Order: sequence, then C-alpha cells, then structure tokens
Amino acid sequence: MSTPLGKLTTPFSLVVDAVLVIGFFLYIYSLVASHVPSRDPQMVLLWGGLTSACMSGVFWLAIQMFRVVLKAQLAAKKK
Repeated sequence: MSTPLGKLTTPFSLVVDAVLVIGFFLYIYSLVASHVPSRDPQMVLLWGGLTSACMSGVFWLAIQMFRVVLKAQLAAKKK
C-alpha cells in the first residue's frame, strides 16, 4: 500500500496559504464587482464578495492539492 507522507502543513505554510487566499480574494473581487448587475453598493459588495469567497475556496483547495501532490512526488523521487 502507500506510505504516509508525514505532516503536510506547518504554521508557516498556513500563513503563506492565508496570504495567498486573501490576495486572491481581493483580486477576484476587483474583477467581479464591476460585473454585478446593480448600482446599489451593498448589492455589489454582497454578490461580489460571495462570488469571490466561492472562488477563493476553490483556490484554497487547489493549493492544498498541489501541496500533497508535490510532497508525494518529492518523496517518490527520494526512493
């Protein structure tokens, strides 16, 4: 069977992930806010924020999957 990969996250990696996700959220919000079909600033904030939050969640999952795959590939290369 497969061997355990060990600890995949550290406090430093969590901070790096948080900074990346927050930066991604702000970038996506700046893109999608102009596409909200409303002139009400509260609606733009709500729907732009919800859209950005959803996409940021997918980005976070992609970061985690990348970390696991990279760790597995590096472990396989050492054998």
